Amino acid sequence: MGDKLGKTAGNAVWLNRDKTSPFEFYQYFLRLPDNSVEGYLKLFTFLSLAEVEKVMEQQRQDPGKRIAHKRLAAEVTKLVHGKEGLESAKRCTNALYHSNVEALEQMSDAELQELFREAPFHEIFLDPGTTVLDACRRAQAIPDGPRGYQMIKDGGVWINHQRAANPEQVLVLGQHILSNGLSLIRVGKRNFYILKWLSM
Repeated sequence: MGDKLGKTAGNAVWLNRDKTSPFEFYQYFLRLPDNSVEGYLKLFTFLSLAEVEKVMEQQRQDPGKRIAHKRLAAEVTKLVHGKEGLESAKRCTNALYHSNVEALEQMSDAELQELFREAPFHEIFLDPGTTVLDACRRAQAIPDGPRGYQMIKDGGVWINHQRAANPEQVLVLGQHILSNGLSLIRVGKRNFYILKWLSM
């Protein structure tokens, strides 16, 4: 857009994980305009010019696959955050954008909090017979009373990327609660809530 990239604009890309997580860092390079990618591959990676040309040729043959973007994002993220940081960024990408439950299950608490920075994170004890409605209320994801109940009935709530339209359903391990003790609740399109169940 021609805007200045800088910390005052709130859009700087930091090398420090606490300021720009590996996921955000990876996504930044993944989202670059097509006409910037070749230059960035030459500037920010150790790929040979022949390898860059090969990657760009693959990109030209099938632009939809975004091969050059993915290679750039992977190379630079690995350079800055190491192999572990790259794996973390890929897990977060799969969990968020590909609704991959397995990736969600493999994420650490730190990764979850990095990925869903604005999402409320609650650690709570799991009581026997806890329902979808109970979980949503304890996460403060829905309003109290009949309106919250109706939101679930109307299909406005997802738990671990699956629609949870029955408020009375008791939480099921492996479906509503993943093996890492996690429930990711989404209300509407963008409102996320993380529940970490204790004493399971």
